[in-house]
Amino acid sequence: MENHKGVVIDIEKLSKEIYYSDKYSDDHFEYRHVMLPKELSKLVPKDRLMSEGEWRSIGVQQSRGWQHYLIHEPEPHILLFRRAVNYGQQQLVAQDQNQMQSKQSATVH
Repeated sequence: MENHKGVVIDIEKLSKEIYYSDKYSDDHFEYRHVMLPKELSKLVPKDRLMSEGEWRSIGVQQSRGWQHYLIHEPEPHILLFRRAVNYGQQQLVAQDQNQMQSKQSATVH
């Protein structure tokens, strides 16, 4: 991938230098911060949050459900993420509901 100056960046190599904090939480969300090496931080937009596809494209690897939710302007190389505390449980409930709906529609036909 190229940075804004057209310099090619080896994301695979640099992704090994990404630091992932432990998770911490409050009543609603679990949080973590991700510290990027300097070269990767040049790929982070300064004026908006990144989508999951964008942060994954620069080498950030995490399980599903994480959202880039805040820009910490003094340290743009630190990405701040959060997801619902019960994200895993919500996914299991949704999966169970989908399976029940599939079974019901199969018996109706």
